[in-house]
Formats: sequence, structure tokens, C-alpha cells
Amino acid sequence: MWLKPEEVLLKNALKLWVLERSNQYFVLQRRRGYGEEGGGGLAGLLVGTLDAVLDSTSKVAPFRILHQTPDSQVYWSIACGASREEITEHWDWLEHNVMNILSVFDSNEDVTSFVQGKIRGLIAEEGKGSFTKEEDPEKFREGLMKFERCFGLPEQEKLVTYYSCSYWKGRVPCQGWLYLSTNFLSFYSFLLGAEIKLVISWDAVSKLEKTSNVILTESIHVCSHGEDYYFSMFLHINETFLLMEQLANYAVRRLFDKETFENDLVLHDPLQITKRGLESRAHSQQFSAFFRLPKEETLKEVHECFLWVPFTHYNAHGKMCISENYICFASQDGSLCSVIIPLREVIGVDKAAAANKGVNISTKGKRTFRFTEVRDFEQLVTKLRIKCNATSSPQHINTEVATSSASDSPKDFDEVPSKIDLRDSSKTVSTEALMTVYHPQDTENLDPKMLKEKMKEQSWNILFFERGHGVSMFRTKKTRDLVVRGIPEALRGELWLLFSGAVNDMASSPGYYTELVEKSLGTCTLATDEIERDLRRSLPEHPAFQSDTGISALRRVLTAYAYRNPQIGYCQAMNILTSVLLLYAKEEEAFWLLVAVCERMLPDYFNRRIIVCCLLKVQSMWWTVSSMME
Repeated sequence: MWLKPEEVLLKNALKLWVLERSNQYFVLQRRRGYGEEGGGGLAGLLVGTLDAVLDSTSKVAPFRILHQTPDSQVYWSIACGASREEITEHWDWLEHNVMNILSVFDSNEDVTSFVQGKIRGLIAEEGKGSFTKEEDPEKFREGLMKFERCFGLPEQEKLVTYYSCSYWKGRVPCQGWLYLSTNFLSFYSFLLGAEIKLVISWDAVSKLEKTSNVILTESIHVCSHGEDYYFSMFLHINETFLLMEQLANYAVRRLFDKETFENDLVLHDPLQITKRGLESRAHSQQFSAFFRLPKEETLKEVHECFLWVPFTHYNAHGKMCISENYICFASQDGSLCSVIIPLREVIGVDKAAAANKGVNISTKGKRTFRFTEVRDFEQLVTKLRIKCNATSSPQHINTEVATSSASDSPKDFDEVPSKIDLRDSSKTVSTEALMTVYHPQDTENLDPKMLKEKMKEQSWNILFFERGHGVSMFRTKKTRDLVVRGIPEALRGELWLLFSGAVNDMASSPGYYTELVEKSLGTCTLATDEIERDLRRSLPEHPAFQSDTGISALRRVLTAYAYRNPQIGYCQAMNILTSVLLLYAKEEEAFWLLVAVCERMLPDYFNRRIIVCCLLKVQSMWWTVSSMME
């Protein structure tokens, strides 16, 4: 495989490597002791033991190719191989495609620069297909046979993947293989006649974390039944930890959330659980969590690119992430800039100048987002046009961010239900926040607190003017700073809906809440009985909940959510949270905010399986409500 060029010091390395081939610019070497009769003598035996025991994060392959230039003491590693056939293929490619070009350069620095660029290009090309590339079936079959032979687990136990690593028994590293299966973490080592075998059930793992200390730079710590196990020297420790974390979480879900787990067609069938599938699922979950999107969204494509930020006149470097219904961007250059573009808002997708490999995406808000340096930008434009049923953008759309727009402003969220046949429920569902009815602002007599609120509101209006308004606004460090300073009362419902992602849930399910209200009202369950008992205890001092209007809205939201999610149903303190949401958001918006809090932002906070409520959690809940009221 091709390697990212790195300097190699040969002064001491010559004792570990044997020269196989060389020319003016490249050297092919073999690890001493590999492929030699008798193991290459004492030196070869020592080198082999060193490779087996002290396996580092850059595991040593038996063959490698170095780049050199005449009169230079600096060598660069550019390729390695597990077999002679693999490294010979790389060597032949260099001789036929690179050697005849290097003679045209005037200096050794130019030669090295060209070789490094060429190798990086090859690595990038290989990386394009890395997500779809299957594991070597023969190699995996060999690992599966060893797994079955060593541990004797049930036949239905599915091996997901395995890794070379070291298990630390005291202060001694034991080199071996870590096997990750659907129900067990297993390790096997056999060195100098000493056999070590570990089998740990995932549902017995009480702690799983990445750690580091003086001896172990990076390791994975597993605690089970009070015993500590440390594994280190992985080739890709982050990838390994992510898979271990997923498998452990699934084991817990099988114990405590069996119904949901069985409804998942992939996880319920162990034969469907694969390394690539778990990695894909993890990436999609991280994507949805980062951008606060519906959990059903699946990450389809990732493109490295630049996004033009008009208010700073700067191209932000980052990644464009595409799912079924959204185009998202997150910067990776420290600017903390992100954008979410719902495909429902896209009206045009265009190719920009071919030299910039640009893609222009136009939205209903008379706004255009310009992405440049996008790999395969022409194919991407075609795909996005098909997804959005979009054509070329109208000529009048600006490339600058619009200050506001009818279709992209929060007012558009209110119009979604109006397009639905609400039937009789339109007479009952509240269409405005309770605070506007029971606590209207006096614009003539402003006390110091109200003046402070107006100053905050003005700061947000300036931000909207610069960065846009609505779902597709530019979210930057300044946005986060304003949130930390406190959201003014007049904008709380709107911004809670936006930054929690509830606006996307609501837009993707028009009419859903009114249907739930119709189905749930009149039902009699344990949850509805508990709701009725707590209705009059919800912010009883506030005038909004001393009237039938507020109490009825609270009843509808809580009953609808209990009907939607019977596993949670209704828990203590949900009435307090929902009351606060109803003060600042309309009834349907409050429902989707409750969904966002219970199912995405704090997924395990409200749980009927918890019999004894911890005092610390109660205090935390009251602190959250108090901070929302400030």
C-alpha cells in the first residue's frame, strides 16, 4: 500500500532491513529474518520477536520502498507491502510511470516534491473507494476459523471484525488478536509457550474508555466484574473504540429496550451486523447528532470543499455532508461555521466555473450557497438536481445572504399546518404562545430588565441581517456566543425550535400532531391518569395555567406525546418542562420541542424504568427550567 511520505533515518535501520533492489531514486528493502531459511539467524529471530511483541501504531510490514535522491542523507518511506507480490507491483509501477519523468527536473528538491505529490495523489485516489471496498474475504475467513477454534463459542455467534493489539498483563504487553463479535469481546495470545485467552460479554462491561498514561500513550480500558483490562498498540485505535462502543451499547439496549431492538431489522439479526454496517451507522448517528437532524437521516456522501461566507468575504474549508433530505456543511479550519440546507428549500442547483469546481445551491429565500473545490462536482450537480427536482437557478437570485425571506423565516413554520385539513381539531389546538396572551410586553414603559431584553433582541436582529434568518442561516461562533449570553423572550420559541432541530421534525411530518391529538384525546391509560393529577401542579402561579386555555394545551401536548411514545409515556417533571415550552412556543411547536428533548437531546433522562429518582437529577431539572425562564 502507498504511504504518506515520511522521513526515515537509515543509520540504525540498516540492521533491521536488507536491501532487495535499488536505483537512482528508489530503494526496496525487506525486513531482516522475513522469508529466510532458519529465520535469518539470531538477528532475524530478535527482529521477528520485536515485531511481534512491540507492535506499534504503525505496524511494521515485511517490505517497504523508500525514495532517495543522489547526495542526500534523507530518505522518505512511500510504500509498504505484506507480501513480495504486493511490493513488486508497486516497484514496477514506479519504474514504468515515474522514473522516466524524474530526469527532467533540475534539482533534487523538485524531484522529491514531485514524488511526494504523486504519492499523495495515489493515496487520495485509493481513498475514494475506501467506503465501498470490501474486506479481503480470504483473510477474514482465516480470522473467523481461528476465532471459532480458540474460543468455542456458540455457532450463531457472529464475528464482526478483529484487530492486532497488545493486552497488558500487569506491566508486560502480550501481543495477540482482539476479536469483536456480536455478544463478546475476546482476546487470544500465544507467545513463547504462554497462552492467554479472554472472553468478556458485552453486557458485563461496566466501563469502556480510551485512556493514556506514561507507559501507554493510547489504550482502551475495559472494566468487567470489577476487573480492569487494558488493550493498546492498535493500528486505528479510534475506529476500534467506536466499534467496541457500539457493540457494548447494543448489548445494553437488548437488555433494557428489547422491543425497540427487535424492531430494528439489522440489529435484531446478528448475521446482518458487519463492520462496515456499524461504521456507516455510527457516521450517520454522529451526522444527525451534530446537525440536530431527524434520527432517520442516513449520511450518504461526504465531500471536502470550501464554502463562500459572504459577510466575512472568506472561503471556509470543511466538509459537505449529504443525506436523503439535507445538505449540510461544517468548517474544519477553526471558523466554527456550519450550514443546514433542507432539500425542500432548494429551487436550483448550478455548476459554477469549471476552474473552481464550484456548485451553487439556490434556496427559496433568494439565497445562494457557493461551494468550490468539490471533487466530481459535475456528477454532484446532477445527483442534487434529481434529488431536489431542481433545475438551473433563476437569474435574479443573489449570491449574497438575504436578510430575511418569507419562505425561510420562522413564520413559514406556522404555515405548514394551515395547508393540512385540520378538521375539528383546528378548534382546539392553540396557535399562539401563551406568553403573548397572558404576559404581553408593554413597549411604552420599559424597566431595566426589559431594556436588557431589547438589547439582546437587537443583537440577534443584527445577526439575522448578516447571517440570514431561518433553518439555512450561517451558524458561527458569534451565534454560539449570543446563545450563551441568553436568548431574549421574544425569540425563545423561534430559536429553541431552530437550534434543537425540532423545526426539521415538524416540517417533515405535517399534520402529525393534530392526528395524534385526535387519536389520544379520550383515551384512558396510566399515563393519562398521571397527567390529570399533575396538570394543576404545573407552574400554578402563572396566569396562563390558572385558565382552561393553558391547562387544555398542556393536556393535549402531554397526552399526544404519551400516545406517540408509550415506552416513556409520562414521567414526573415532563409537565414542568412542557409548561415552559408552551409559554414561548405554539402548541404544535411545543410538542416537537418536547420530542427533541426526550428523544434526541436527553434520550435517557425521562425513563419509566428508573424507580427511584436521584435528587441530583431533580435539582438539575429545576436549574434547567430556571435558566430557561431567565
